[in-house]
Amino acid sequence: MKHIGILGGTFNPIHLGHLFIGRAAAEAFGLDSVLLMPCNVSPFKCGVPGLASGPDRLEMVRLSVAGDPLFEPSAIDLERGGISYAIDMVKALRALSPHDRFSFIIGMDALRELSHWHKIDEMLTLCDFITVARPGVDAPVAAAALAFPEAVRARLLERVIQGRLCDISSSEIRRRIAEGRSIRYLVCPAVEAYIRIRGLYAATGNKEE
Repeated sequence: MKHIGILGGTFNPIHLGHLFIGRAAAEAFGLDSVLLMPCNVSPFKCGVPGLASGPDRLEMVRLSVAGDPLFEPSAIDLERGGISYAIDMVKALRALSPHDRFSFIIGMDALRELSHWHKIDEMLTLCDFITVARPGVDAPVAAAALAFPEAVRARLLERVIQGRLCDISSSEIRRRIAEGRSIRYLVCPAVEAYIRIRGLYAATGNKEE
């Protein structure tokens, strides 16, 4: 049995902060691999302009982790299509690997809103959650702030770890591109080159992450 992390997101584009989160979770909990899964259409960002195509976002993920055996790009959600719900990602992965253990990797903001996720009660029976907090940025979450039974709250809070402070966002990267500014050291060099060659984000300045 393998212990596999799932790091899903729009990845528009993927940046170094995403990779720091994935590696921090893997090192803290001995994950065998981390799946980087671009979502097709986030339920939180339906209709928002400036989203690169699924193939472009998947290729940027591939370029970011080429040669790193920890990370594995996954096209499962893009191939499934429709609105992207985390529970559907987990169910698809469990169908492919029924004997493996899965942990969904999230940030502190997502933990605070977790009770509002689609079919979260069912999802909690299918996978664990690992929360990676940003030191000096994310305040601790009090157990009472999580709208779950006490046993579930305890399980969630015992899997909160401190990551690296990496103040990078996809919206900042897109904004800098639209303004003609450099994104060097914010994304992997191969991703920077791919964005330039494909002309991605050059006319956007939208704010979604």
